[in-house]
Amino acid sequence: MNGDRRSTADAPPSEGEELLATAGDWDLPSERHLHHREVLMQQIDHDSAPAALTKPVPRRRWAPRPAVWVPVASLALAGTLVITASGGGRPGSDPAARTGSVGVRAGSVSVTLDRIAAAAMATDATPVKDGQYVYVKSLIRENTGTFDGPVRLGALHRREVWSVQNPRPVTRGGWMRDSGKDAVMPGEEIPIEFSDATAAGIDRPTYQWLASLPTDPDALLRLLYARATVSEGESKDQAVFRTVGDLLGSTVMPPANAAALYEAVKRIPGITVIADAVDAAGRHGIGITRDDPSSATRDEWIFDRDSLAYLGSRSYVTHDAARGITKDTLAGADAVIERAVVDRHGVAPAAAGTAGG
Repeated sequence: MNGDRRSTADAPPSEGEELLATAGDWDLPSERHLHHREVLMQQIDHDSAPAALTKPVPRRRWAPRPAVWVPVASLALAGTLVITASGGGRPGSDPAARTGSVGVRAGSVSVTLDRIAAAAMATDATPVKDGQYVYVKSLIRENTGTFDGPVRLGALHRREVWSVQNPRPVTRGGWMRDSGKDAVMPGEEIPIEFSDATAAGIDRPTYQWLASLPTDPDALLRLLYARATVSEGESKDQAVFRTVGDLLGSTVMPPANAAALYEAVKRIPGITVIADAVDAAGRHGIGITRDDPSSATRDEWIFDRDSLAYLGSRSYVTHDAARGITKDTLAGADAVIERAVVDRHGVAPAAAGTAGG
């Protein structure tokens, strides 16, 4: 995130390509599975219909982690929206999970987020026209288990997303393309669709909409609390934290608004710092997380220690009494490799002749 047009710090695309070929055994973050439980359950009944093979899942919310936009049939078969876990996702099996989180003082949260906000403010502005697309390339590892079965992390694969910037209501929010083992419909350009026409806003955050938000942290936080949708089993505080997390890896953000976002986050109760967190590309950084007693999941945001640029995220199932989960079980991870602004969907920045992100 952090609104810059450069590739994510210390992670040139060539490194991502190498990692994609060699990282089959890594444990990495999920796709906010709890939020999409209802959508998956509503769609599974339709999987047997031939149209399900080609029709993408209608989305009412802009879920920036694009695994939620895969076709219905693939959801049922691959289980990409699984939220429950046991067995195969053995707690404690990830040696890097939450390393260094013990003993981090609460006071360091404010200091750390102040530093991240300052770094975001110092990045170059990236104007985006209404007719352009925000391009984000990531490395993804996600849950491929069944809906009511254990977490089974699939192979690391590449994901490209082109997000429509048109502020007017649209039913097609963009396109995504996965490549590599365990990718959904590898190499195919899959439409990202909404069930209803959706204008730019918190459910579909365009660059210009983000630029229109207040840069006063208190005013911004009030707006987030007013507009964030609370999922079943989570508090309002957690819903706001999750909503911010959705923005970080999915878009290009104006520097002043990015800085205000981080200043607003430090006002959310329960935020903690993790001294050593690891993204899907294996890059170590500083983690920001929040434990919510009412939620069965926990997300970590990961930032480069030196540049403080956003690197990626990890997601965990924190408890599931029905399946015996009593501590964090890694359910997925991602790593942002490149962000850019392009004039056409379906093409990477180099091919489009546009400076990369």
